[in-house]
Amino acid sequence: MGSGNHHRRDTCRLCGGKRLSLVVQLAPTPPANAFVAAAELTVAQERFPLDVFFCEDCAHVQLLDVVDPRVLFEHYVYVSGTSPVFVKHFEDYAAFVMDRFKPVAGGLVLDIGSNDGTLLSFFQKAGMTVLGVDPAQEIAAAATAGGVETICGFFGADMAAEIAAGRGKAQVITANNVFAHIDDLSGVVDGVRSMLAPGGVFVFEVSYLVDVVRDTLFDTIYHEHLDYHSVKPLIRFFAAKGMELVEAIRVGSHGGSLRGIAQLKGGPHRVGVSVADAVAEEERMGLDKADTFRAFSRDIDTLGAGLRDLLGRLKAEGKRIAGFGAPAKATTLMYHFGIGPELVDFIIDDSPLKQGLYTPGMHVPVLSSAAITEKKPDYLVILAWNFARPIIDRNVAFRQAGGKFIIPIPKIEVV
Repeated sequence: MGSGNHHRRDTCRLCGGKRLSLVVQLAPTPPANAFVAAAELTVAQERFPLDVFFCEDCAHVQLLDVVDPRVLFEHYVYVSGTSPVFVKHFEDYAAFVMDRFKPVAGGLVLDIGSNDGTLLSFFQKAGMTVLGVDPAQEIAAAATAGGVETICGFFGADMAAEIAAGRGKAQVITANNVFAHIDDLSGVVDGVRSMLAPGGVFVFEVSYLVDVVRDTLFDTIYHEHLDYHSVKPLIRFFAAKGMELVEAIRVGSHGGSLRGIAQLKGGPHRVGVSVADAVAEEERMGLDKADTFRAFSRDIDTLGAGLRDLLGRLKAEGKRIAGFGAPAKATTLMYHFGIGPELVDFIIDDSPLKQGLYTPGMHVPVLSSAAITEKKPDYLVILAWNFARPIIDRNVAFRQAGGKFIIPIPKIEVV
């Protein structure tokens, strides 16, 4: 399992503590987005451990196994602009930041992990100067060509110093669904702190541990997601970094996310009630206790047994089963529940970047939605469960022909 592409750290990513307890052990998988072409099917894909640890010092939940980020992100296939749901989300997000924090007109907005520039384009329309940073070469180049200047690379203290020297400090720094992807969070926040203008804000969105535990969203656990954030450990982390968390707002994306907002210590924005409310809720759920996560692990196994049982039964009755959606989280679900090509014939995905490829490790073919009419499956397992409603609504013909949907998470439903 060990290789030059992976190492295991022995300290907590937020507080540096060494008292780390293993609480959830998922099946090892290849990187969740490592789709392969037909020519590569004979090459065995390297699998890495998916072990989740709880820090007994600050209660942060995290993976300690770190896969080389170049393996994960330099040729990334996820583009946020292809999803109308996310485009709208980012439009509202930019409006919220402009309205609530009133950044200086024309000031700099920096987005870390800016992907195709969708979020920044809305700040640009609002009159701000924008700059993206993203390690995915093709996506960064396309964003720049589309009018949102994007530096290709990984953000850290050195890059921050360089940008600040050339363009001054930022009014707003954002990081969406990326604050959980970084091993050196400490270095990134040092960079953020050094680049923020005095009244500026750092806004980040991450999958929220409260939702992960409450709805058994275990498939959001994969190698890109090193951290499973909750508010209590983050308050302590930012304080140690000379910053303070001023808001902790719940948002609906990705099955449940947290929008955290931080400023330089002693900045002009007062700490909102959302922060204390979040901590109270986390304590009520026991997110500061390792045993809560051991129970979570048992819930996952119960869910998996139920799904495997259902699919096995349908298969025995001669039913054809396909998957719908090939998001990263499907890799974790398929591996941990042992659902491979013997149960699912193919997977439909709307992204042309994934069509014609095969899923990581399991090698289930990914096809366009035309395959529904051509191959006529009886059941579609919605692996992109966070988009279950729009997927069901769009596939009226499949349902009229007697097709049924299986939603695996948060609980197994047949529609």
